[in-house]
Amino acid sequence: MSVDGSLDRLKREGRIVVVGASLAGLRAAETLREKGFAGSLTMIGDEPYEPYDRPPLSKQVLLGRATADRTGLPRLRAVDAQWRLGVPATGLDMAARRVRLADGDEVEYDRLLIATGVRARPWPQEDEAELDGVFVLRTRDDAEALERSLAQGPRRVLVIGAGFTGSEIASACRERGIAVTVAERADAPLVGALGGVVGEVAAELQRKHGVDLRCGVMVTRLEGDSAGHVRAAHFSDGSTVEADVVIVSLGAQRNTEWLAGSGLGAGLRGIACDAGCRAFDIRGIVTDDIYVAGDVARSPHPLFGYQFLSLEHWGNAVAQAETAAHNMLSESADRRPHIWVPAFWSSQFGVNIKSVGVPSMGTEILIAQGSRSEHRFTGVYGYQGRVIGAVTFDQTKWLQFYQQLIETTAPFPPAFPTVDRRPEGQQPIPADFPDPSVPTHGPTVTLSGYAPDDRRLTFTPARH
Repeated sequence: MSVDGSLDRLKREGRIVVVGASLAGLRAAETLREKGFAGSLTMIGDEPYEPYDRPPLSKQVLLGRATADRTGLPRLRAVDAQWRLGVPATGLDMAARRVRLADGDEVEYDRLLIATGVRARPWPQEDEAELDGVFVLRTRDDAEALERSLAQGPRRVLVIGAGFTGSEIASACRERGIAVTVAERADAPLVGALGGVVGEVAAELQRKHGVDLRCGVMVTRLEGDSAGHVRAAHFSDGSTVEADVVIVSLGAQRNTEWLAGSGLGAGLRGIACDAGCRAFDIRGIVTDDIYVAGDVARSPHPLFGYQFLSLEHWGNAVAQAETAAHNMLSESADRRPHIWVPAFWSSQFGVNIKSVGVPSMGTEILIAQGSRSEHRFTGVYGYQGRVIGAVTFDQTKWLQFYQQLIETTAPFPPAFPTVDRRPEGQQPIPADFPDPSVPTHGPTVTLSGYAPDDRRLTFTPARH
């Protein structure tokens, strides 16, 4: 079937392949069926499991309140798909429209959706990463293995990286009564996503709950005992921490290596696509038969200066998958853009943290409601005179209000004629994000492309 083939024929007898048996992959498949696709649907996944929910892995599963095998995603409708699970995709032939699999098989498609997501970044020293007691947390198997280790009552756990996942792991350890040290190379937890002002509050929370938080340091070496089990970590400041469980939480890597040499615009930052989720090739030309959704996608957002955003957000994966599925079956005039406003949540140390927009673009922050000292507040981020994001600590009721300000490009600082505003008596202050050229742990948004304030666009060859 040609790219310009009949949409009616595609719906009746076309072949759609989804690479990534993920949240985004499942929701896209359901949307395809809902919109009348009656052709063959193939779901390819590198794990042996049908799509499951990842957020509970660092929360309920680590607390022993749920098992990893009970995290399967609810089905909104039957997808009537052929499932190829436990068989990773290893290559893509764009000209022949075929996906190559690790078992040597090839699957043909008329439309392809790539939703391969991300994986946990491993400890860089392979021999140290292979020590017993060294974990990452991303998959069901990761969570099961780590929970078994925590249930044995380790003397001390070391978490390397104080992003959202690392902080949630530390919170679960303290709730289980386990001594935990957190090592973070930045000045405070969560700084990559929320900045230093909010990071100071996160640091207070951790220390209040008994975490041995060490910031401004890096782990230089993991040491094992004669049996091959980790026993200590050495820090850049010369100190040593004994730990029998080490959890590496250094962010994520996008699963794009299998696309090397395919001609698709894929690299370390993900797969570039237009606002309608159509992938770009390496020449910057949009394809019409390959779509992208979820954590692996990079797409321009009109609310944020058309920067290409990579969003590791649950809600974004759902919304983008639905948009991609809709556009796969639509004429050009009926296609719609993916303009979901980023939103994120985390539960740690008894506090519910939620954000909207892109706080990491902000240069200033205003504490608009509540008090940082009480760990219950709303922070509003500004960028070039407009509201760009907001975060709440146990004040979720304000988020919808600030989302509306973001969507309407409201001025910053915002005016509040009818609400209790600025109880701390503050004016906007620098949000204190780290230098973007220096890596930090745990950002949930990656910005790439041009910056709206300099209007320059730089092309960099993709590296694999």
